[in-house]
Amino acid sequence: MSLIETAPVQRDSTAAQTSASHGPVPWWKGAAIYQIYPRSFQDSNGDGVGDLAGITRRLHHVARLGVDAIWISPFFTSPMRDFGYDVADYCGVDPVFGTMADFDALVAHAHALGLKVIIDQVYAHTSDLHPWFAESRSDRGNHKADWYVWHDPREDGTPPCNWQSVFGGPAWTWDARRRQYYMHTFLKEQPQLNMHNPAVQDAVLDAARFWLERGVDGFRLDALNHAMHDPLLRDNPPAPADGRIRTRPFDFQLKTYSQSHPGMVPFIERLRTLCNQFGAIHTVAEIGGDHPQIDRRAYTSGNDRLNSAYGFDFLYAPALTAQFVAETLDRWELAADETGGWPSWAFENHDAPRAVSRWSAPEHRDAFARVKMALLMALRGNVILYQGEELGLLQDEIAFEHLQDPEAIANWPLTLSRDGARTPLPWENSPFGAFTTSEPWLPLSADNLARAVAVQESDPASLLHFTREVLSLRNASAALRHGALIGCNAEGSLLSFEREEGSERVLCLFNLSPETLALDGCEGEILLAVNGATRSALPGYGALWLSA
Repeated sequence: MSLIETAPVQRDSTAAQTSASHGPVPWWKGAAIYQIYPRSFQDSNGDGVGDLAGITRRLHHVARLGVDAIWISPFFTSPMRDFGYDVADYCGVDPVFGTMADFDALVAHAHALGLKVIIDQVYAHTSDLHPWFAESRSDRGNHKADWYVWHDPREDGTPPCNWQSVFGGPAWTWDARRRQYYMHTFLKEQPQLNMHNPAVQDAVLDAARFWLERGVDGFRLDALNHAMHDPLLRDNPPAPADGRIRTRPFDFQLKTYSQSHPGMVPFIERLRTLCNQFGAIHTVAEIGGDHPQIDRRAYTSGNDRLNSAYGFDFLYAPALTAQFVAETLDRWELAADETGGWPSWAFENHDAPRAVSRWSAPEHRDAFARVKMALLMALRGNVILYQGEELGLLQDEIAFEHLQDPEAIANWPLTLSRDGARTPLPWENSPFGAFTTSEPWLPLSADNLARAVAVQESDPASLLHFTREVLSLRNASAALRHGALIGCNAEGSLLSFEREEGSERVLCLFNLSPETLALDGCEGEILLAVNGATRSALPGYGALWLSA
């Protein structure tokens, strides 16, 4: 018997691939992308850690959802100090995840199922075990001496400026071999690449070319606005008090000089030129920071930069309200202006707490998970679905002794562990969830095991089946997939907007509270009714999609 599960997959999104106003639409515009965190998707060899062969085995589940692409978080050679985001070889597969042959088989199987493959690229830093850094730190005169950000200390021996690390403490570590400090925005084991150096740019673009030649269809660009610094090393100014509890020195500064350098734009144009040589390659940047919209627009404007970007608007939001959604969409100026690029949206990912736990009370979780999914799939832009979101997985509580996340360990107990969103995907309600045959790298909770794929597969009323339904509706509708967003309004807990493409219009209504809302009586064919919604009333967490 084959180890690859191959249940029939029927996907037809051709109705959404032509725009009435712009002609043919590239595959990625309006796409639904499923994020796979490889350590936690499926273990194929019983070592308790997910791997590439496991992803290949379970890809039919992803294809049946109706998504267009998968994004695979880092699987590259790494000492795993930050679980793959500390890359020691941009063109290698870490043995914990398998081999290059496993990756090639994964790409081939994904393409056979009609799925595009997007992988991470990490250009802000490498591992301190990368051969580039070993050479760079050996002395001040070697070939790669300026491939990383090095600087002499101040006269009193302190770091050259006041920049702070995301994970706590100064963004500078002393290295005795060079008698200099090196910069690291994240862990000290993640030294900062000097992306001002054309040779460094050439090297990372060569790595991108390597994966393009192996058949990948796009890149998710990690922490891209952290990848270039102010060469003058000017001190960051203090951040004004905003009422938030500050758990890290990083939060006490405005990152005026340590990130968002305008020199990233010419590099982005070089990357886009490379991708264009391989056809319809999708590029999407992760953009965080105090003013992310400035970078998102700069990195995606016009036709010679990135296709899309997303930030942490929803990922760290403490509540999902109609007003907050309307304000967030308005920041992209969705109604009229496409010069700032095409947005991407995520409610969950490997760095953020599970949205169902974050945004709803326990008694409302099932209803809320449905309205959240309907809202995500109605947004203008690409949507990113994190593994397990289709099951309504909860944020797991991880005991300190089981923590793996270096940020959580360093800032315990004031930083919410990212591990709680990284626990293995439960395929069955069994001790290890059919994820592995031995102790998994992070524990699975009873609550999430009860939401396993097999459990929901047998229940036609489950969130899994609902997710397939809304994705099917989105794929069949040009208006929902890539049409304009018109008239976004928030009235109390009622959020409303229209999606329009040519003569097709879809009115979308969402009640983001547990209380029933009366409607005046909406006209049009009901395309989707969530949690008992009707034309005259939206129950708590009800939603309607209407053909307007």
